[in-house]
Amino acid sequence: MVAMARAPLSHAPRETSAAVAPFQAKVDWDGLRERMQGPLLRPGNPGFDDARKLFNPLNDDHIPAAVAQCESAEDVRQGVLAAASRAPLAARSGGHSYVGYSAPHRGLVLDLRRMSAVTVQADGTASVGAGASLRDVYTGLSQANRCLPGGSCFTVGISGVALGGGIGVLQRKFGLTCDHLVSAELVTADGRTLTATATRTPDLFWALRGGGGGNFGIVTRFTFATDPAPALTVFVLVFPAGKVTEVFTAWQPWITDAPRELWANLNISGGAVPSCRVAGCFVGPSSGCGPLLDDLIARAGVIPTRRTVQDRDYFNAMRFFSGKPDREAFVASSRVLTSPTPDPGRVVALLTCRGGMSLILDALGGAVADVSVQQSAFPHRSAFATAQIYATATAASEDEVTRSVGEVVAGLADLGIDGGYVNYIDPALPDWATSYYGPNLPRLRSVAHDYDPDRVFDFAQSVLRA
Repeated sequence: MVAMARAPLSHAPRETSAAVAPFQAKVDWDGLRERMQGPLLRPGNPGFDDARKLFNPLNDDHIPAAVAQCESAEDVRQGVLAAASRAPLAARSGGHSYVGYSAPHRGLVLDLRRMSAVTVQADGTASVGAGASLRDVYTGLSQANRCLPGGSCFTVGISGVALGGGIGVLQRKFGLTCDHLVSAELVTADGRTLTATATRTPDLFWALRGGGGGNFGIVTRFTFATDPAPALTVFVLVFPAGKVTEVFTAWQPWITDAPRELWANLNISGGAVPSCRVAGCFVGPSSGCGPLLDDLIARAGVIPTRRTVQDRDYFNAMRFFSGKPDREAFVASSRVLTSPTPDPGRVVALLTCRGGMSLILDALGGAVADVSVQQSAFPHRSAFATAQIYATATAASEDEVTRSVGEVVAGLADLGIDGGYVNYIDPALPDWATSYYGPNLPRLRSVAHDYDPDRVFDFAQSVLRA
């Protein structure tokens, strides 16, 4: 059974009657090793300890029985056939699962990172291996002068991004990552390899566009429609401490009124006196971006202490936002603002005296809302912004930090800010299934049951547990 993730003491995860059937048969690891093209690593093998670790060191206690370093869809298929109903099973690409679901304890990790090729066709479509990182994707696309909207951290895997929806710095202009999905090759729970498309497998294709990773099969390759790579402007405005409420109050109507070429987030840093910065991306030259930033400053009535505005090409614009270490210990959760909050000051108050914690508000709108709520599995089409609560931690401080994150999550709910983004997955989020999937949950359950009736890909927050 997949190890249950951490839960803030302030609101323990909902218990569920659904459980994985007891594993009776043993996995034939030696047989699997012989059938695979890539290596199969087990505890004690050279390289196993590095291969099993995820981005968040707080998940280092998740020790799988084996890591299959897959080099092909056939390797993935062999892994599924060997472990199905015998051991917990999960795919891993970037390894950024917040609570470690991509490293099932005593299970099989199907490590896709060797399957990372990015190829751009003459018609602009891109074939992307499911193990590709965002760095791989952005590098491959920029060489062909194409772009795909996606996340900002370079080490995040394209699979998790796309399957959960795919918010990012270009979303107001170009939409979510999943909106560009043309097809997906995947291995199903019964060991079939199929290609999901809107016409061939409409329900499955719909579910793969926002239904979250690990629920319907293991994707081995994506095909995305891409756009010509535009000239971009990146910017950061750093405001003095103690002025967050003024900036927050101004930022909400400013980003609502902004052209869809502009995307910006508001990052509030907790502390004795909270501070904030506004960072973003503009599709176009800095000469067009500058007046928009001037407008925000005028609305807030606060002069930033630092203003950075740079013209960049597509790849270097994405790299501008990529500043994450190779590994970082953290606790995180999310909420969704369906509309601008009427009382920014009460939100800011939740971050007072919470050093090491950030509340990151990422604006939606624009092209995200061009797709209806039920046209894809991603349910937050009409929302104003997502909110990520992110706090650095250590093994010694984990319980205290987890409790603090839970208090902010509950405080936001008290202000009418609920919902959640599945790519910021948190087992302690109250009513997580409805929060992540909203009105799309019943259809997602149905698709998951059709493609995985025996719960081969079960984990603590799988759709079939919802």
